[in-house]
Amino acid sequence: MPLSHNQLWSAIDGLARREGLSVSGLAKRAGLDATSFNPSKRFGPGTPPRPRWPSTESLTRILQATGMSLGDFATLARDAMERPATVPMLGMAQAGLNGFFDDAGLPTGEGWDETELPRPTDTMLSLKVAGDSMAPLYRTGDRIVVDRAATDVRKGDRVVVRTAGGETIAKEVAGLSSRSVTLASINPAYPPRILPRRDIVWMGRIVWVSQ
Repeated sequence: MPLSHNQLWSAIDGLARREGLSVSGLAKRAGLDATSFNPSKRFGPGTPPRPRWPSTESLTRILQATGMSLGDFATLARDAMERPATVPMLGMAQAGLNGFFDDAGLPTGEGWDETELPRPTDTMLSLKVAGDSMAPLYRTGDRIVVDRAATDVRKGDRVVVRTAGGETIAKEVAGLSSRSVTLASINPAYPPRILPRRDIVWMGRIVWVSQ
């Protein structure tokens, strides 16, 4: 079965992690430009953004540089999509009780549920927060994952909006109508903004944040 665009890029990310490298480090080890595998290179312009595929030459060079066979790379790509990422989950009240953590503070015992983390898709991207309009919820340097395929955005959702004027802004949806979207900041120093829908290139829900 052919590999999808997202599977190929996920496999490159996984190979970099296996080698203890960033994707830039993997590219440099293979003698490629350091930006060859950056997230910004994975999609081209357009609405929705046009997928860009890694070249056959770049794939061949990273396999040679790491000693991985093409078959193992394909397995890595398929495994990345088939295994949902999860972390153990307890309620806060339970977390204060004995029996759920070992002496090192690691999860143990019974009673744990699981929280499934966002599974990567072709419509997701990661952004680094700049500015304080969403402080203290999101601070400068925080990384957020945005799903641009979200079609059911509702009032109260935290979103990233790309405007026709070239802005990329993180806000909270304060109001929706057929003609406009009202975006609010968490920081009260910033007034709400009303954007006509014709000025919105895309709007994606924030699905994860690293703080």
